[in-house]
Amino acid sequence: MSAWMKRGHYNHEYHHKQSKYVVKEYSSSTAMEERYEHKTQARIQEVVSSKMSDKYVREEHMIRGPTFMVRLRSHTVYENTPIKLFCTVEGFPTPLVKWYKDGVILGMSSGRYLIEARGGMHTLEIPRCSTDDTAQYTTMACNSHGQASSQASVIVKRFRQEEESCPYAWLPFTAGMLPKIQYTKINITFLEKFGPVFAIEGDSTSLTATCHLNPNLANLQPEAQWYRDDTRLSDSKWVKINTGRGVTTLTIPNLFKDDEGLYTIRMVTKGGTAEHSAFVSVSDGPPPVAGAPGAPMDIKIHDANRDYVIVSWKPPNTTTEGPILGYFVDKCEVGTENWTQCNDHPIKICKYPVPGLFEGHSYYFRVRAVNSKGISKASRMSDPIAALDPTEFERLHAKKLGGKLDVVSYHDEVEAEGKPPGAPSGMYASETDRTYVVLSWKAPAYSSKAPMWYYIEKSLANSGVWQRVNTQVPIRSPRYAVFDLSEGKQYQFRVLSANIYGASEPSEPTGPIETQELKGVPSAPGQVISTRETNSSVLIQWAPPKEPNNLIGYYIDQCVKGSKDWTSANHKPHKNTKFVVSGLTKGETYVFRVQAINELGLSDESQESAPLTVKAALTNPSAPYDIALLSCDGQSMVLNWKKPIHSGGTSIKDYYVDKRRSGTTMWREIHIPPITERLYKVESLTEGAVYQFQVYAANLAGLGPAAKTSADFSCEAWTMPEPGPGYDLTFSEVRDNSLVVEWKKPVYTGSGPITGYHIEYAKEGTSEWTTANETAVSHRFLKVTCLEEGTSYVLRVRAVNAAGVGMASMAADPVTAKAVKGSQEVSCVVDEKSGDIVLAFESCQINEASQFTWKKDYKEITDFSKGLVIKTEGSHSKLIFTNADKEDFGTYSVCVSNTEGVSSSYTISTEELAKMLALSYDIRHPIIPLKSELAYKILERGRMRFWLQAEAISSHVTYKFFANNKELSGADPNKMGHDVSTGIIEFIMDHFTEENEGTFTCQITDGGGKGQSSLVLIGDAFKAALAEAEYQRREYIRVKEGPHFSEFLTLLVGEDCSVTIICKVANLKKESAFHWYKEDTEIIPDVKPDLGSGVCKLPIQLFSLKSAGVYKATISDDRGKDMSQIDISGKVFEDAINKISQLAGASAAELVINCTATGIQLQCHMKYYTSEMNIAWCHGETKLSHSDKIVIGGTPAMATVEVIEPMEKDKGTYSIVITNPENAHKRTLDLSGDVFEKAFAEFQKLKAEAYAEKNRGKVVGGLPDVVTIMEKKTLSLTCTVCGEPKPQVSWLKNGADVEPDDQYVVSLDQGRFASLTIKGVSMEDSGRYTMIVQNKYGGESVDIVVSVYRHGENIPEAKPTLTPKTMIPPKLPIEIPQPKTQPASSPAPSTPSPAPPKVGRGVKSPTPTRRK
Repeated sequence: MSAWMKRGHYNHEYHHKQSKYVVKEYSSSTAMEERYEHKTQARIQEVVSSKMSDKYVREEHMIRGPTFMVRLRSHTVYENTPIKLFCTVEGFPTPLVKWYKDGVILGMSSGRYLIEARGGMHTLEIPRCSTDDTAQYTTMACNSHGQASSQASVIVKRFRQEEESCPYAWLPFTAGMLPKIQYTKINITFLEKFGPVFAIEGDSTSLTATCHLNPNLANLQPEAQWYRDDTRLSDSKWVKINTGRGVTTLTIPNLFKDDEGLYTIRMVTKGGTAEHSAFVSVSDGPPPVAGAPGAPMDIKIHDANRDYVIVSWKPPNTTTEGPILGYFVDKCEVGTENWTQCNDHPIKICKYPVPGLFEGHSYYFRVRAVNSKGISKASRMSDPIAALDPTEFERLHAKKLGGKLDVVSYHDEVEAEGKPPGAPSGMYASETDRTYVVLSWKAPAYSSKAPMWYYIEKSLANSGVWQRVNTQVPIRSPRYAVFDLSEGKQYQFRVLSANIYGASEPSEPTGPIETQELKGVPSAPGQVISTRETNSSVLIQWAPPKEPNNLIGYYIDQCVKGSKDWTSANHKPHKNTKFVVSGLTKGETYVFRVQAINELGLSDESQESAPLTVKAALTNPSAPYDIALLSCDGQSMVLNWKKPIHSGGTSIKDYYVDKRRSGTTMWREIHIPPITERLYKVESLTEGAVYQFQVYAANLAGLGPAAKTSADFSCEAWTMPEPGPGYDLTFSEVRDNSLVVEWKKPVYTGSGPITGYHIEYAKEGTSEWTTANETAVSHRFLKVTCLEEGTSYVLRVRAVNAAGVGMASMAADPVTAKAVKGSQEVSCVVDEKSGDIVLAFESCQINEASQFTWKKDYKEITDFSKGLVIKTEGSHSKLIFTNADKEDFGTYSVCVSNTEGVSSSYTISTEELAKMLALSYDIRHPIIPLKSELAYKILERGRMRFWLQAEAISSHVTYKFFANNKELSGADPNKMGHDVSTGIIEFIMDHFTEENEGTFTCQITDGGGKGQSSLVLIGDAFKAALAEAEYQRREYIRVKEGPHFSEFLTLLVGEDCSVTIICKVANLKKESAFHWYKEDTEIIPDVKPDLGSGVCKLPIQLFSLKSAGVYKATISDDRGKDMSQIDISGKVFEDAINKISQLAGASAAELVINCTATGIQLQCHMKYYTSEMNIAWCHGETKLSHSDKIVIGGTPAMATVEVIEPMEKDKGTYSIVITNPENAHKRTLDLSGDVFEKAFAEFQKLKAEAYAEKNRGKVVGGLPDVVTIMEKKTLSLTCTVCGEPKPQVSWLKNGADVEPDDQYVVSLDQGRFASLTIKGVSMEDSGRYTMIVQNKYGGESVDIVVSVYRHGENIPEAKPTLTPKTMIPPKLPIEIPQPKTQPASSPAPSTPSPAPPKVGRGVKSPTPTRRK
């Protein structure tokens, strides 16, 4: 590499942009003179136009759509020179032409680009090129019949190339020649990093990194290189990169699953490199149809040719969706938005050849997946691809026109004699698939101006039968895809070349080429192993499938242990067999599985991994540091060092110490096995020698790096009288103005014992040491005060003996006088329940590895034999004195590991301790408070439970129960126990009898506390308890042994207002008998009890107050008898009536009028009515009550109110209100106007008819229906009549009046007793006799049949016929007398017994049949 390149003048952006458009150039120009270039370009266009007719002679007739007769050619030019791009387009109507730069339409407003169109020729001119004009230019022609496009690349070089051999040709011509320089080492540190991103399709995201350079040199600024899965990214429509001032940002404005991967930012300078990576996860967006699969991804275009391309893609993951049935491939021509579907039926593999493209047109492609639920969203569209002959560049031929300018043309445009071309050669299959083969061959040498094309022939292997493949379309390039082959078959192919003069001989046939046979999806991946990575990620590794079958990649699924909710860890196939799953929840346990993918789909899932809890992986510890010499005796040295700052996630297990002589390079390990403490005596040293030491730390993960080499330590014996240095200074209780420092005593004590210590401190970065304590302290801790908030200090310690002050220790690490945010202090209380003295502390910081350490006088508490207890829950820790004494005063401190120094302390003085001990004694020796006194409860089987509840009891509680001062035993069958959580103490007496009357007592002892409670059960209280116990005992026996009521008697009101007593019985057999009783009188219901179902019912007809009483039911057999009863009175009766009122009120109809002879009656029909219902009748607002004037009543089907003898004042609105506890139902009627008049007229009519009925003539009784009498006897027909006025009586015989004479005697005695006497009856007297009784109010007639027989004849059988009375209507109008005073009702007339008939001599008495 030249010095220029190393100097930093190399422009990466320019080089990348230039190389992006490296193509075979169609023409080149030095542009030395603009007029010469113009003439040359014109000549090229003339040559091209003249050759067009020959070149396309064998093509199909030109369609009406746009066609490029002359296509764009690529150019390489120099900066600040002009360039023109030419093309010629034909079509009808005239096509509309647009120009694009890198897929973006050119803007004309800037003036940088000039566009001209003359006829079918179109030009794009760039008058003054710059490096920004390096791009791919596209012209798009469209009319109503279609569209076409042409592309060309323009590369703009940055300097004038005078000689191609110049070693600095690529550099700007303004650059000077500088000597080679050495690069400065630059350290790059990331100040801000981007983390993992979890997004869904359609979102946008930005990744930003900020770095710091040391040194920061203006001419050595870093280059930001972005990578996705090791693929370099650059600015595009999918990705935007912005870098400057040490900040670089990558923005993805519209995320697709193609964008998922591991993103890496690499900051590169000539002297240093730094990089950072994070995973970006892109999950499927909402599907168009619920349950539809995710979109495919990674659309790739292969083998693009004149009229076809091959599209491939990767399948989506289907963790929760149904399996994919196939795919649809869509295409869209560049410059339009018209997407068309390429395949009619879904294809099942992830590769599809798309034929039928127009040569020279550019296309986009996309893919959609299909399952049983629907079609997915479309994938991200592919990059544009042009349907061009890939070998077109190989047929170019350059010709010198003069000067340095070349004109490019095709070989077939060179003049030559007309003859057929030679045979092609070297035919082979460059790609094979299931149904197609891509063939390539070497074109023959050809120099004719006539165009050449090819024909392909195929044959089944070894069949010898050849069939031409392309009969319709000539092939111009030596590359062609043969479609529609049979899967798994072997074929041979050969090719012929041809022109207008003839065809060549066939090429040598290929060997047997076998199409691929569908092998299916890969087998399942092997064992999946998960290992810890970080607090939110896990590393997954697995074995590849045994049958990969063209493996594409893998999908990884994750699931929380115990659930079946599998989710995708990646949404884009991963190629390697290891993957870091990010975004997991710390502390949660997961399982993982893997699926392999090929173009046919997804394999079966692998076996699930072993469950793994997410937490950070262990790493090697960092290096120890600050190796110090504590003592030396001339033969050995005592060393100390500080532990590593980072332990690697676990504790340090071992340390390794190496030594060497100062000035040498060989290190020697000085102890085997490793040591565990940070204090080590190195022995067997050479006196006077100078040594250096280094230390390694090791944990479970391995050995960390070596500590920085110690200073030179001379092995000379220490003889000074003062003490040596202390060591291991640690800090706690750091506050804004103070801190506590602790240390360990020196190993070397000097000439006498150590009597005290001085602490010195200095601000960090200074050497001005201040003594914190003027008077030496004897203990090895000190609270340093009067510090400045926020200032950092270093501290050291000096030991003191009789000889003086010893040497200073190595300074501790700097500490800042600033309290930890949220830090709290230790509290000291006496527990109100236990009497324990409790020191409590809550840490403001905590993690899984944190531990609380309690100390007394800054010495860790390890002796717990005197009742000290440490309890820690979460962020709370307590030091509990369960058996405190007067020696427990002192300073108690606590510190929390794995935090930012969280710690605190509390000093208990002797006075405070004495007060707390007294309070503790009072708490521990109290009267045990009770929540509830001793009580009893009767349990099943008649057992008696005595219990009480204390406020609190311990597990050491003891108690005794007494009855009448005699201790009760808790042995079987009795039971005794307690519950510490509730404080309940109980005694269960199995059999409670009359002997147990008296006083029951419970005595409790718990620690020093005592308590007692008593219960007196005598007199009525004892009798009630005993009765209940005996009842429960009987109930137990009843239910467990014989027939019994599983549900006792209950009263049920149906929706129809029917009332039924219902119960259920159980444990029956055939002989079981069921009986109903009311007030001990058995009831025989119409329907027998249904003992089969166990449900027994007793309907109560016309439920009313008469139905009240005690009902009882019994069930019995030889095993026993059970009884249940219900008292239907009081509340039970009221509830039933209320329910009836509710149902009847809801069913109440509107009021109707029914007139009677006594007045006007209002009726309200309902489901049921009884007088016990809460019903109120109102006239207007006045409530009516029963009286002689107002008669309130009803029938089971309706409620009524009758206004007796209505008058004018009785007019108005009448209403009925049916009330129940829940609501009320009201019905109204307006009894006034015409309604009242009609009702009153009806009442008057009925009243007159009733009066007439009452006073008309009537036969009260005495007449028979049939009379049988012997001839010559006397017949007397006598009866009683009534009526007012007195009625008239007349007799008929066979319809004719009976005329009184000597034989027929008619009489009416006192107006009441009427008779017809027939003397000496003869046969002629037989017949039908009719008695008519009537007055002015009407009357009635009665028929009597008289049958006469002769002497000696049998008495004829009398067959009475019930002939109804014939009513005689009154004379109209009926007049009712109006008495001055209300007459008293007269009693109904009595009916005297009829007088016995007179019986003549020898005449048989008649035997009449009485009327019923």
